[in-house]
Amino acid sequence: MARKKDVKLYRNIGIIAHIDAGKTTTTERVLYYTGKKHNIIEVHDTKDGKTSTTTDYLEQERKRGITIQSAAVTAEWKDHQVNIIDTPGHVDFTIEVNRSLRVLDGAVVVFDGVAGVEPQTETNWRLANQYNVPRLCYVNKMDRIGANFGHCVDGIKARLGANALLCHIPFGSSDEFVGMADLVANVGYVWESDDKDAEWETFPLDQIDGRFKFSTTRDNDWIERIPELRQDLLEHALAEDEEAFLEFVESGKFDPVVLKKCIRKGAISGRLVPVFCGSSFKHKGVQQMLDAVIDYLPYPGENGGIAIVDENGKQLGTQEVRDDAPARALAFKVINDQFGTLTFVRIYSGVIKKGDTLLNVTRGKRERIGRMVEIHAADTQDIDEARAGDICAFVSMKETETGDSLSDQDKPALLERMRFPDPVISVAVEPKSRADVDKMSTALYKMVKADPSLRLEVDQETGQTLLRGMGELHLEVTIDRMRTELGVEANMGRPRVSFREAFGRTVENIYTHKKQTGGSGQFAEVKMIFEPLVGGSGVEFSDEVVGGRIPREYIPAVEKAIKSEHKRGQIAGYEVVDFRARLLDGKYHDVDSSALAFEIAARACFRESHRASNPKLLEPIMKIEVVSEAEYLGTIIGDINRRRGQVTDQGQKGPQVTVVGFVPLSEMFGYINFLRSSTSGRGTFTMEFDHYAEVPGGLIEKLMENEA
Repeated sequence: MARKKDVKLYRNIGIIAHIDAGKTTTTERVLYYTGKKHNIIEVHDTKDGKTSTTTDYLEQERKRGITIQSAAVTAEWKDHQVNIIDTPGHVDFTIEVNRSLRVLDGAVVVFDGVAGVEPQTETNWRLANQYNVPRLCYVNKMDRIGANFGHCVDGIKARLGANALLCHIPFGSSDEFVGMADLVANVGYVWESDDKDAEWETFPLDQIDGRFKFSTTRDNDWIERIPELRQDLLEHALAEDEEAFLEFVESGKFDPVVLKKCIRKGAISGRLVPVFCGSSFKHKGVQQMLDAVIDYLPYPGENGGIAIVDENGKQLGTQEVRDDAPARALAFKVINDQFGTLTFVRIYSGVIKKGDTLLNVTRGKRERIGRMVEIHAADTQDIDEARAGDICAFVSMKETETGDSLSDQDKPALLERMRFPDPVISVAVEPKSRADVDKMSTALYKMVKADPSLRLEVDQETGQTLLRGMGELHLEVTIDRMRTELGVEANMGRPRVSFREAFGRTVENIYTHKKQTGGSGQFAEVKMIFEPLVGGSGVEFSDEVVGGRIPREYIPAVEKAIKSEHKRGQIAGYEVVDFRARLLDGKYHDVDSSALAFEIAARACFRESHRASNPKLLEPIMKIEVVSEAEYLGTIIGDINRRRGQVTDQGQKGPQVTVVGFVPLSEMFGYINFLRSSTSGRGTFTMEFDHYAEVPGGLIEKLMENEA
């Protein structure tokens, strides 16, 4: 079957932002204006659980009014197929943004017109940089009291380091917001009302004089600056085409078609970031933002293909987005629903048909594609084939997990994997009844398989099942979803912190392992130096044995012992990190030495050396940003200091103040309850892992008691 639509008429985009910037509201409007749905559900109307927006269909999303998992929808706009993924804005669910950006060709970054650039916006922006995703900015909520377009643009330039290209200028703000100036087309758009079906008037910008008189000087200044800003846009955009730029400089003339091509070229390369504005809630600017997606974001493959790598991650080549190439796809998300397991995939090359058998290159397993579906949030539609550039889902795949590469069996290729953050918090999980033990284990396995930022462990000392994740909300939602999706109820214990241990100083040690029980015994001696390294260096092993003092076949046993033994430190049994183990010398016996003997000797040498080094206990330090009214500033700063925190910055965000600082994770449990009570419910905060730092000696015993 031939391709129904040229790949140039596809757009795979994500909608990313900080929590409450209006991503889901914007997605609802996009689906309405593209004809995918005939009514609009507001996020604040879903908390009774009786209705839901298209993309926030989980019970947990309806109850909390936030997006928890990314949801894919497909829409048509001006003969183009737009595949949209609406992503969460809460820091606990950054994994959803991570894996979505990995497979998308472009992104719309939504900003709250009052708050501007917020912490999760910065995190998402860094992820987009990491995956080289072109993006455009949409300053939403221009109808809110305190909306400040200039403050938002300044943040985009200063905090995100973006070369912002102003394509829209707002007409007014808060309740005076009526439309925007389109500096590219040199026209203005003014809406007749806030109704979802309201028409807008289009007029030339050279007829704007005397048309508007706003109550704030700031809003009037934007109108006066339109000629200057239009000139800036033309100069920066046309600089992408040397010939067009020279013609513009010499004669002042340019081709509007070439101007759009220049903006598109700059946006796809990342040199320019087009900025638009609107109010999704008041139905202004959404259609213009959709036009920008078509005009300025790339079609599949326009920004290059995906890297083909070896098992160590070294790039071997690039797979271009083409139908006439071997089938290659990346599984970027696995979910459990009423259909069984749904594996979301992005097809990078070739054609995959129902009934085909693919090779999971990551795991060396074959997978048969029994059923393929196109995803529309909670609904699915069966399809017979998918082609390069498509995003679809395969049903009931047994072996495939997030990040796996699927490929033609005859021409396998490993695609570049995603990088996931390590979890920072853990809780003990136990079934509500003895009868649920096996069901809980199966349910937890399914949840962990679907979410790579979760880890499942068994505490060897207590026998408890530990679930590790990115935050309290993340773990709470996971347990709740086990109940609603898999019918398994579990109790969640108190959150536990993922401490680490480190060497306090360099230690040299010789350890001899001798065991004689009749017959051949065990003998091995190792001389090792353990050196602390800077944070984030990991564990290094260095073989410096010369002259055959230890036979080569025993060296791997020593390395294996260190790589295994460092998982349990000598302070409290936490993983030991950031050190180099140097094997300098040793002794062996022709009869009694073996790989096992050297492994035992290396393990004991590590334990003795770590104890002797005055080991350090490390704790995760979180970067927090608190936003509240100015009257609560003293209370917030005092509390951060009380929690062993350090305030690094204070600022203004619209009418509110912000406090940025670093606080140990162990001091942050239940912080939201304090913040809500002390700020009359007006304060909000975001938190993300930043680094590990040494615990003061006097606090180790107290912290370990709390963790016990």
